[in-house]
Amino acid sequence: MGRKLNFIVLVALVLIALFCGTEYQILDAVDTIDSGDTAWMIVASALVFLMTPGLAFFYGGMVNKRNVISTMLQSFVALGVISVLWVIIGFSLAFGESIGGVIGNPMTFFCFKNVSVSPNPDFAGTIPFLLFALFQLKFAIITPALITGSFAERIRFRSYIFFMVLFSIFIYSPLAHMTWHPDGLLRNWDVLDFAGGTVVHMSAGLAALAAAIYLGKRKHAIEQPANIPFVILGTGLLWFGWFGFNSGSALGANTDAVIAFANTNIASATSMITWLFFERFYNRKMSSLGACIGAIVGLVAITPAAGFVTMGQSIFIGFIAAIVSNIAIQLNKKSKIDDTLEVFPSHGVGGIVGMILTGVLAKDVGLVYGETTTFTHHMIALVGVAVFTFFGSLVLLKIVDLVLPLRVRSDQEERGLDLSQHGENIE
Repeated sequence: MGRKLNFIVLVALVLIALFCGTEYQILDAVDTIDSGDTAWMIVASALVFLMTPGLAFFYGGMVNKRNVISTMLQSFVALGVISVLWVIIGFSLAFGESIGGVIGNPMTFFCFKNVSVSPNPDFAGTIPFLLFALFQLKFAIITPALITGSFAERIRFRSYIFFMVLFSIFIYSPLAHMTWHPDGLLRNWDVLDFAGGTVVHMSAGLAALAAAIYLGKRKHAIEQPANIPFVILGTGLLWFGWFGFNSGSALGANTDAVIAFANTNIASATSMITWLFFERFYNRKMSSLGACIGAIVGLVAITPAAGFVTMGQSIFIGFIAAIVSNIAIQLNKKSKIDDTLEVFPSHGVGGIVGMILTGVLAKDVGLVYGETTTFTHHMIALVGVAVFTFFGSLVLLKIVDLVLPLRVRSDQEERGLDLSQHGENIE
């Protein structure tokens, strides 16, 4: 069965190559391309690309030494799987002609048909449409990779790839469409998400919670990080790449990009410092692992608000996110849910805090400015997205489990996934 499935996948890739083999089109309005915006967006896309290898180091350093390679590969393989899926159908589902404001028409940009090197004013009027599609691809790549921390050390590799494909099609693409497409349901309801608090972090966090509950606890859990320097390196790469993640979401070299850049840095810095001193307040060690998690939580929380708040407000967001996520992690440790690398308490809760505070602080339309509409819509959207993502992910996990068992055998888990899934180890 396994060999037949692999053969089918290879044949499918060859057939897809024939469909996607058309030349890049140059349509009208090429003279509207801004070279500065284009140069910045190429760099921003590369920065967001770098975040996924950074995530691999971040997660890989936190698991035990028997599962470092498998955990890193679960992030890294998304670069390949989602890139191909995005070209075939993912981009069209996310940004194709709107169907009820919920999903894009899969035929609008099927196999990147009509994705030209001319600007598309509906999405970004000063850069090639192809570049916009590639920038959005990097977001689609890292989102399922974020989920992997919740089920690290106990999932079959092929089953994970299958789940990643289904998640990208049925969870990520609809959320991206609803939030960022001009005709998207949430966008037209004035829900603000500058760079992915809902689409990326809330969806990954809620899916991670669903996966941790569905797969159950590890049978051979060893809470001994394999390589703390890997975690520090991964944090640095993520922080560096996040400037492209948030500033790039301005879709040009403009003042919004500069504001997002400044807010991204200060929120992360504030969250890291808050985390360290909050730990010491409870008489816990000021660890390097804590500093790294704190920095990431700040990056997560500022993401939806990056272009809508002041620097002082971004400091407040980083401060609140660090405290709330720290408490959530302590509660998670006392629960029966085995979220291996605490993806939900950090990314999920951080994304929720960011979305709430965006509704409170967003310039001119936030609660602090006397407006209630945006905040109310954010709260309703938050509940809707949480329900859709959590229960949708549970359904997808069940489907995958029926086709390919999700969990490795007990003996394979004990040996470690590096050897049992990949025949490799770090020793």
